[in-house]
Amino acid sequence: AESEGIGVRVLVDGAWGFACDRRLTTEGAREAALRACAFAKAAGGRGRRALAPVEAHSGSYRTSVDRDPFAISLAEKVELCLRADEALAGPDVIVRQAMVRAQRDHKVLLSSEGTDVEHELVECGGGIDCAASGDGVYQLRSYPSAHVGTSEQGGWEVVERLGLEREAPRVAEQASALLRADVCPAKLTTLVLDSDQAGLQVHESVGHPTELDRVYGTEASYAGTSFLKPDDLGSLRYGSEHMNVTADPTTPGGLGTFAFDDEGVPAKRQPIVEAGLLTGFLTSRETAARIGAGAGGSMRADSWNRMPLVRMTNLHLEPGEGRFEDLLADVDDGIYMETNKSWSIDDKRLNFQFGTQIAWEIKRGKLGRMLRDATYTGITPEFWGKLDAVAGRDAWRLNGLTNCGKGQPGQSAHVSHGAAPARFRDVQIGVKA
Repeated sequence: AESEGIGVRVLVDGAWGFACDRRLTTEGAREAALRACAFAKAAGGRGRRALAPVEAHSGSYRTSVDRDPFAISLAEKVELCLRADEALAGPDVIVRQAMVRAQRDHKVLLSSEGTDVEHELVECGGGIDCAASGDGVYQLRSYPSAHVGTSEQGGWEVVERLGLEREAPRVAEQASALLRADVCPAKLTTLVLDSDQAGLQVHESVGHPTELDRVYGTEASYAGTSFLKPDDLGSLRYGSEHMNVTADPTTPGGLGTFAFDDEGVPAKRQPIVEAGLLTGFLTSRETAARIGAGAGGSMRADSWNRMPLVRMTNLHLEPGEGRFEDLLADVDDGIYMETNKSWSIDDKRLNFQFGTQIAWEIKRGKLGRMLRDATYTGITPEFWGKLDAVAGRDAWRLNGLTNCGKGQPGQSAHVSHGAAPARFRDVQIGVKA
């Protein structure tokens, strides 16, 4: 599918207005601008609205691509999926799926402040899933992640690196084995999360609550609010000293990587949590001016027909030290959970329950029996306060998701999270009877 058009965002007497037009012509731009101004006047402003200053920039950014995904034949793409699908076959497998995706986004930002920047972003990704059933039990297994796999900025080489056909037999075997696995017990124990689930934990309990528009309540009617308050900046203890979270729109391969955001603010790496202390918010120029900190840089729209919102870019749990095996070695009795299956979190991003597709007991520093229907619960700052180790750089993985929803009309942001396996002490797992 292809789509093209122009969006115009205006500020009139302190009120925002936005309109769009499918015509990439002078007439289309003029009419969109007039409608945007009319909407702003109808909304009614209250005088000047402060914005963090930004220098006018000009330039361009293009994703580095080795193999253009749009030059790959449809036959080659279908054949790759069919081979992976066939490799998912198994005696208990009742549903199989293999998918690949590619997207090119070409956009130009012009502003009355003199900004003139161009981006050409290319994404590729894929994934496999299968469902197994037997004796009234139904289980899912996915690779490399659930919910449409994973994606990166890059060319067809991203898909080839995933090795979907190579990983499919393991995925099918584990789906079948889960049918006969014991249910995850309910208890307070040490929890180790794989990088995929650790990244989603960052997304839901750090990324969304640090979006400053949510903190100020402007997303309350749909996406929700935040348990954080503006004056928590620099004072709130978000987690333990092992917790370091960074927003980095310069990450190679990240879905949230760019040279300038949709307000023309240059991409810049920014600490959000440092040694467990809240030190930054995700901001627009408006919210940065309101709080008196930051410069914006997190404004993105998912298309020409949507106005930009404060969104995550690439939000990472910074690595610690050691290997995955070192995290396990210091656990006498615990559980290791892998690959997200479900998530539930309140609209303040405070109370949550997550489930994973598969888990294993940890006994005396080693993985033991497989477990199914694994869940864990927590309260955001208490949970992150129990973080006592993150594996090192060699275990750190970048995972890209394409279904982060926000806004009315709805928008789906593409964001990436880097994380290594992480260990938490005294976490409630399982479902209490």
